[in-house]
Amino acid sequence: MSEHISGGKNFIQQIIEQDLAQGRFQGVHTRFPPEPNGYLHIGHAKAIVLNFSLAQQYGGKCNLRMDDTNPLTESTEYVEAIKEDVRWLGYDWEDRFYYASDYFEQLYQWAVELIKKGKAYVCDLSPEEIRQYRGTLTTPGRESPWRNRSVEENLELFERMRRGEFPEGSRTLRAKIDMAHPNLNMRDPVMYRILHAPHHRTGTKWCIYPTYDWAHGQCDSIEGITHSICTLEFENHRPLYDWFLDQLGVHHPRQIEFARLNLTYTVMSKRKLLQLVQEGHVRGWDDPRMPTLRGLRRRGYTPEAIRNFCHTIGVAKFNSTVDLALLEHCVREHLNKVAPRVMAVLRPLKLVIVNYPEDKVEYLEAINNPEDPQAGTRPVPFCRELYIEQDDFRLEPPPKYYRLAPGREVRLRYAYFVKCVEVVRDPATDQVVEVRCTYDPNTRGGAAPDGRKVKATLHWVSARHAIRAQVRLYNHLFTKPDPENVEEGKTFLDYLNPNSLEVLPECFIEPSVQGAQPGTRYQFERLGYFCVDPDSTPEKLVFNRTVSLKDTWAKVQKRLQQQSAG
Repeated sequence: MSEHISGGKNFIQQIIEQDLAQGRFQGVHTRFPPEPNGYLHIGHAKAIVLNFSLAQQYGGKCNLRMDDTNPLTESTEYVEAIKEDVRWLGYDWEDRFYYASDYFEQLYQWAVELIKKGKAYVCDLSPEEIRQYRGTLTTPGRESPWRNRSVEENLELFERMRRGEFPEGSRTLRAKIDMAHPNLNMRDPVMYRILHAPHHRTGTKWCIYPTYDWAHGQCDSIEGITHSICTLEFENHRPLYDWFLDQLGVHHPRQIEFARLNLTYTVMSKRKLLQLVQEGHVRGWDDPRMPTLRGLRRRGYTPEAIRNFCHTIGVAKFNSTVDLALLEHCVREHLNKVAPRVMAVLRPLKLVIVNYPEDKVEYLEAINNPEDPQAGTRPVPFCRELYIEQDDFRLEPPPKYYRLAPGREVRLRYAYFVKCVEVVRDPATDQVVEVRCTYDPNTRGGAAPDGRKVKATLHWVSARHAIRAQVRLYNHLFTKPDPENVEEGKTFLDYLNPNSLEVLPECFIEPSVQGAQPGTRYQFERLGYFCVDPDSTPEKLVFNRTVSLKDTWAKVQKRLQQQSAG
């Protein structure tokens, strides 16, 4: 797949082109470095698309690297899931798949080099004491009592830390910079901590592990990365990365920060997503209500739509929140082009055509996708007994309701005009359970030879031929556009939407979907876009609603324009 960021040049492209023009780098080499401690979500998609697209645009390379420096939270399960998700999005790292753990020995040797230069020392302060000694934004920090150990003592203690001679958390290796520095990250940051925990790749070989701040810049340097694209929370860490690289005198990538993706009605925190899973608020990491790529894939989102969304929102230097309606708009836009149309009835009401022969079956020609002339047509069976949507009939129609009602004539999609002549009610509940109609055989195809018009066209399925299915309707997982912004005394869980999932157990779909495999996407005419769920069985299909047909993005844009003008 070949694509690049379209439109005007963003600030990252401008920096890259300036670097190339000035000869700072001879090419472009980016990377996507996730920590394998959870599943990727839509926010990661923005970083994936950005890094791979920049490399493609400038004829460069993009690495995939696991930032596996914390054995307590990482696993091979997450590694494999990340690789699968990046591939699903359409990107290929070729032979450039790496782990930070590939560089543990080199990072250790570089730490020894800094100790020898008097730029790092072993500290006996506890983690809590380190925080206390660090100071605040307005007060300088205090030097550790062990800051001025000799080089020889530091080398010996660091080697003993590696051999596992000290208890977990009892000692750290810290950079020796400036405890009064205005940037708190420069106040003798921790480079290594003791963790007696097995690593998913290195086993028990190591019991000291590098911090992210120590590993980040050096891993980029080892791989020859030219542009290290990070989110804004790492901006204050950049002077520290620069300091480490300058002290070591190694290849120095340029770090550029951009605003991470925030979406309405969504949380992006891995910790909060994990809480949703562990506490059973969702069915798992791939629940279609989750913003994980696995959840979006199960819901029916396409990689093309997600990539288009990421290109559309672009990159910025300031944090903001993107309306979920834009993502849904991108999904509709792509599915409208590629999803075949079928007819389905989610809340069925039986319709009987009393003057249609009982044994007769006709096969009517239906268009598979009006947006794709190559998609062709399909035969749809039509017979005496059909199902229509309950909402498509009213005993007492309100104003501007043009669908079926007693005495009213409507068009059946691809079929005939029908007129309601009788209604059957349940004697126990008085609810309408069946509508009886007559049809005009001269209106096949949906047009009357005498030129009479109707104001509504209804979709339907043949009761005799329909496939039974379960349909799951999804809504926002949260009731609040910004669930991270909680009121006093509440948590984000207090804003969970109790109506985020509605299960319709007995729906009917035209027989062309028989045997559809999980992941197959359709447009159910007049109802929305739907995807076959992995829970499907040969006996009963299960569909997830991907998005409704109603596109709210235009309304959102209009509201934003009014707010901007006001």
